[in-house]
Amino acid sequence: MSLFTSTPWSRREVLKKSGILSAASAVSAVSPFAANASGAPSDAEQKMPVREGTEKDNLFTRIGVRPLINGRGTYTIISGSRSLPQVKQAMFEASNYFVQLDEMMDGIGAQLGKLTGAEWGIATTGCEAAICLATIACIAGTDIERCQALPYIKGRDQVIIPKHSRNPYDVGARMVGAEIVEVDSAEEFRAKISARTAMVYIMSSPATEKGPMSIRNLCAIAKEKGIPVFVDAAAEEPLNPNIHLAAGATLVGYSGGKCMRGPQSSGMLIGQKDLCKAAYYQAAPHHCYGRAFKCSKEEAMGLLAAVEQWYKRDHAAEQREWRLWLQNIEARIKPLPSTSFEYLEPEDLSNKAPRLRIKWDANVLKITGTELVARLDAGSPRILIDAGVGHRPDAMASSVIIMPYMMDAGEDRIIADAIYEGLTKPGHYENPVVPTGTAVAVNGAWSVKIQYPRGIGEQTFLLEQSGNSVTGTQTGEIYHAKLSGVVHADTVELHSNMEVPGNSIPWTFKGKVDGNVVSGTVTMGEYGGATWSATRS
Repeated sequence: MSLFTSTPWSRREVLKKSGILSAASAVSAVSPFAANASGAPSDAEQKMPVREGTEKDNLFTRIGVRPLINGRGTYTIISGSRSLPQVKQAMFEASNYFVQLDEMMDGIGAQLGKLTGAEWGIATTGCEAAICLATIACIAGTDIERCQALPYIKGRDQVIIPKHSRNPYDVGARMVGAEIVEVDSAEEFRAKISARTAMVYIMSSPATEKGPMSIRNLCAIAKEKGIPVFVDAAAEEPLNPNIHLAAGATLVGYSGGKCMRGPQSSGMLIGQKDLCKAAYYQAAPHHCYGRAFKCSKEEAMGLLAAVEQWYKRDHAAEQREWRLWLQNIEARIKPLPSTSFEYLEPEDLSNKAPRLRIKWDANVLKITGTELVARLDAGSPRILIDAGVGHRPDAMASSVIIMPYMMDAGEDRIIADAIYEGLTKPGHYENPVVPTGTAVAVNGAWSVKIQYPRGIGEQTFLLEQSGNSVTGTQTGEIYHAKLSGVVHADTVELHSNMEVPGNSIPWTFKGKVDGNVVSGTVTMGEYGGATWSATRS
């Protein structure tokens, strides 16, 4: 039976009532999907779309975006994975039909259960959505009043997270309004389970494989109290039998856009059937707290196709191919002086592919790892690789890392040629200019204003200075951190790593000092940049 059989008004009905659609309906005869004179489907319905763009002229370059060759991995910021042909086909096929979404998800749920060895499953809009929907399901189930009252929570309003599992993605549990209870031992875990505990969240990692805080041990304790356990296995391979369900987990979340190479914005939640169904109940098309997590028929069927293909793919052959690509890169670079190579093996089921670290002496090859990464990023074709190490003038031992996970056949040679050219024709790089002169005094208390692209933040720095070295504290509007840095003449540079729940903000302040005033720029890693100014008390 459908969870939601009807809704009072559709957006279309509202528009029709207002007369907005009257003009649009008059031109329906020119639809590109209209049948031809014979009544047969048009070519647009019958043919799979084909790739039309080139490296230099495509739908991205036409809006000023430079596509790239991905030698870094399945990072969301560089658009994740390369979806499989079967996924593209499934998404295209799905776009040609209308279906009732509750019925579709029931069909998908049964299939995901069969494929993964779980009781049930649902497609989600990424693993973060799976975390959030699992949390709501454990808090409210399908109690319609509790669903509608969220984020106001009464009763089960806590999620326990082991300290080793805190991470930026546990915001999926926090965004519901649940109180996070952090534990650091099995004894503390047992003691803090209460009638308020809705769920336990664990991020799968090597740290959770053994010992008192392992997934298996925590699941056993939670089971005694009837508390569901969610395991975040976003980047992992979905083995069957499922290792986390076998260890006692209730629910497991995966990304569909990483190793499974499904739609980038897709995910999968598998496990106990009633909780999976409750999680879907909380998401679109239903008007509950998770309405924003709308998983389209195209994404859902694309995800199902990716899971089906996962259990058909020759994973051993993929590993051999990836290693061969890295060996091709090594062979191209190996004759160069001062180079050495290290193969980094995956530690667990996440991002399971070998990586190649290339090391060299920048004093010999005249380019550092950070300079090479920037050169490849600016080149044509644009190439992204990982972990550039080395900077002038005092850290010339350099390295970069190549991850073949999302490369395509032939791209290994393109990357090898680009790195070879960068190391053999580096051009000229100057050491950074360090201001000379007596270091100004910056010790004392400073009132800081940060001009964000939208909004102003206010902080306080308390600095102590010894020669050119600076240490101190950073008191933010909500969070705090320790500062360290250096003063050269009238310029100052300060660094901090501000711990926030499950995450951190890396601050780098650079500025020019003029008496009791300093101003300059600040960068915050993935959070971008801003300007700042400060006045000494």
